[in-house]
Amino acid sequence: MKIAVLRNPLEQTGLTDWGAPEKMLEGDSHTQGALLHKGEGGSSECGYWECTPGLWRCEVTRDEFCHFLEGEAQYEHDNGEVTRIGPDTAVFFPAGWSGSCRVNKTLKKVYMIR
Repeated sequence: MKIAVLRNPLEQTGLTDWGAPEKMLEGDSHTQGALLHKGEGGSSECGYWECTPGLWRCEVTRDEFCHFLEGEAQYEHDNGEVTRIGPDTAVFFPAGWSGSCRVNKTLKKVYMIR
């Protein structure tokens, strides 16, 4: 089994176009990224992700750990709790989390979903 390595994630080029978030509420967010690894049967994945400003509905179906490298955003849970994101912020979203994401300045993160 080979180790997957992503060096200098903020310097990535040739990213894959992943389109707009599925449930846009405002703006014209666009995502792109690089998949580092995908587990057998899609059981897990990790990679690099970028998203431009906008607001969309967010429903987390599997546990996700993110290390935000750059950008500014806020995630608002359906219960009103707000989590502000800035550079060098690590966040764990448990499966079942739902709310909205407002990106104010293009976000760049590395992530792991299981």
